Amino acid sequence: MALPACAARALGQPLQRERGAPARTTCPRRHSRVEAELAASRPGSVAASVRAGPPRGVSRGFNSQPFLDEPLKASSSLAGAARTPLFALLSRGRRRRMHDLRRRWDLGSLCRALLTRGLAALGHSLKHVLGAIFSKIFGPLASVGNMDEKSNKLLLALVMLFLFAVIVLQYVCPGTECQLLRLQAFSSPMPDPYRSEDENSARFVPRYNFSRGDLLRKVDFDIKGDDLIVFLHIQKTGGTTFGRHLVRNIQLEQPCECRVGQKKCTCHRPGKRETWLFSRFSTGWSCGLHADWTELTSCVPSVVDGKRDARLRPSRNFHYITILRDPVSRYLSEWRHVQRGATWKASLHVCDGRPPTSEELPSCYTGDDWSGCPLKEFMDCPYNLANNRQVRMLSDLTLVGCYNLSVMPEKQRNKVLLESAKSNLKHMAFFGLTEFQRKTQYLFEKTFNMNFISPFTQYNTTRASSVEINEEIQKRIEGLNFLDMELYSYAKDLFLQRYQFMRQKEHQEARQKRQEQRKFLKGRFLQTHFQSQGQSQNPSQNPSQNPNLNANQNVTQNLIQNLTQNSSQKENRESRKQNPGQEQSNGGASNGTNDYIGSVEKWR
Repeated sequence: MALPACAARALGQPLQRERGAPARTTCPRRHSRVEAELAASRPGSVAASVRAGPPRGVSRGFNSQPFLDEPLKASSSLAGAARTPLFALLSRGRRRRMHDLRRRWDLGSLCRALLTRGLAALGHSLKHVLGAIFSKIFGPLASVGNMDEKSNKLLLALVMLFLFAVIVLQYVCPGTECQLLRLQAFSSPMPDPYRSEDENSARFVPRYNFSRGDLLRKVDFDIKGDDLIVFLHIQKTGGTTFGRHLVRNIQLEQPCECRVGQKKCTCHRPGKRETWLFSRFSTGWSCGLHADWTELTSCVPSVVDGKRDARLRPSRNFHYITILRDPVSRYLSEWRHVQRGATWKASLHVCDGRPPTSEELPSCYTGDDWSGCPLKEFMDCPYNLANNRQVRMLSDLTLVGCYNLSVMPEKQRNKVLLESAKSNLKHMAFFGLTEFQRKTQYLFEKTFNMNFISPFTQYNTTRASSVEINEEIQKRIEGLNFLDMELYSYAKDLFLQRYQFMRQKEHQEARQKRQEQRKFLKGRFLQTHFQSQGQSQNPSQNPSQNPNLNANQNVTQNLIQNLTQNSSQKENRESRKQNPGQEQSNGGASNGTNDYIGSVEKWR
């Protein structure tokens, strides 16, 4: 049987007509599929090679295409002439599938197709879920299944917007830093940051009895005048962080100028070329590295006014401040710092006009530093200045002969040093504790009437907290720092009593201010009320001719007195309910002070 003309042309054979058969010039559409299969069955034909695919070992990659390309235009080459009629033999649906197959091999089209189908499937599933939910809630009124194309697009846009918001939220607030966008603030009132800072109640039982002058620390610091704040920086007490707060975190008329890459900042008074702060980050170590009380009190006046004549020196007020820390934590932190190579060799230790000799202050190591020393070796050195460092740096060393241990017995020397450190600490303008950052900020702001820009942060995880020690080592560290332990207990008691006193004073001042405002508002209201009544009754008479007006004024004054007395008694009863252990009186700030001191006696 002879092939039709189109099939013969596709196979590249000469057209031979069968004897007795009529000539055909066209290929009927119903026989196109059969003729294509016959053409493909002949070995060596183009269709057979196309169906068989590439030879063995040749990949069907993106470049191995014979029939994935679109139909080529008329070409003079033999392959193009043979391939074009064969492609035309295929049905329209198969040609579409071949075009789709080519598009799928394209990576970009594949990704777009996957993303489109995935989003469509997600939208379809969400549509059914929402339809089920709405049908449960609204019944047949809301049929989500009949959503039109615009509704589907809107739903898809909402889903995309939600996914984009989740991605942005994870980028801006990674992890749990945002704490679910602070939703707890809507469910519960804001806690008192000062009360919950140390995870204990703000109420405590005081051990020491301090006077009103010891508790009330309010310095009339004149930054535009000649007053000077002197920061006594004790090693490993958090003084570096507090020192940075002083130069970078205080609201001032003329803020300190801090340049990038430089530790020191320029802290000038408003309108003057003179500093108001003497610290590491403003003037540097002008009196030596980590100068103590003995060095600062003799060095600071000469450094600040050394170039002036003694008769032209202003009468300055030097306000000393410092930060203390728990002795065990501070000791471990210093040991870790020494392990990393710190020596503080630049410290002068000047006392009574001279530094100590090598016999008075021997060294604990022989090399350049003491890096890598174990804790036992650090504790075994009897000349280690880390022992009782806070007492030594806050006391007046001239009272015990400086570093000469032969002046007096050790027991007497320790007693004198401890009492001197307590006295200097109590009479300082301000001191804070590393374990109470927010309370330290509060007391500094109330003492100097200077506000910080951002609140202090309490760091409960430090290098010292990462050191694991047993009970025996802790007791030995406490024994090596027994003077610091006593000083810290005294300082903590004084610090918390000052804080409570200042908070109570602040509450009393606010209550007194509210009482005065109520008096003013009530008196003005009653006065205008009775005056309007008197004028409405006798509009033509003068006040001198109207005796009822004077009577109304007297009645108004009596009512004002009764109302103010009742309101004050009511507030006193409320304050007694809030503070059952304290006695309230009708006085102002001074009576509040006496009440606080009396309550201290009751607590004792």
